[in-house]
Amino acid sequence: MPALHVGVVVGSIRKGSINAQLALALQRFAPPGFVFHRIRIDDLPLYNHDTDPLPAPVLRLRQEVVDADAILFVTPEYNRSIPGVLKNAIDHASRPYKHGVWLGKPAGLIGATPGVLGTAAAQQHLRNVLACVGMPTMPHPEAFIQCAEGFFTPEGAIARADTRVFLAEWMACFLEWVQHHARPR
Repeated sequence: MPALHVGVVVGSIRKGSINAQLALALQRFAPPGFVFHRIRIDDLPLYNHDTDPLPAPVLRLRQEVVDADAILFVTPEYNRSIPGVLKNAIDHASRPYKHGVWLGKPAGLIGATPGVLGTAAAQQHLRNVLACVGMPTMPHPEAFIQCAEGFFTPEGAIARADTRVFLAEWMACFLEWVQHHARPR
């Protein structure tokens, strides 16, 4: 069976982003047969329906989403919602109407923040947006990660054993979701 390709969209473009670190750490829990690719969103212009022809970064984004069998969203929470850069990327790849490339792609949502509520509000908003663009999104387990000092080892792994177990189980559920919902190419 060919490998399943998972596009990874990190909602933070900050250097040293804990969500970028989390995205890399999660990949360590994947069994063989899954390939992960980070989809770049930091170079996209602001979405404008009048832009024609589409800029090269938007065409690249759209192609990377098309090439993925599923999408893993790893996002922080900004002001109780998703970062603008993430919403901008979703908007770019959702147009033109009825020709968006997100449609039908299975998705998983996870995120980390130093706050005790994790990214619960951001993930709820993201679920609403992804439903609108037609992505079947894994309903559970949900994962709202509080990322305190010492969460990652110096090598980028998850430091605590109980957190590693939880994230390994979450990742197993996500990959099962992908296998069940991914469309044959």
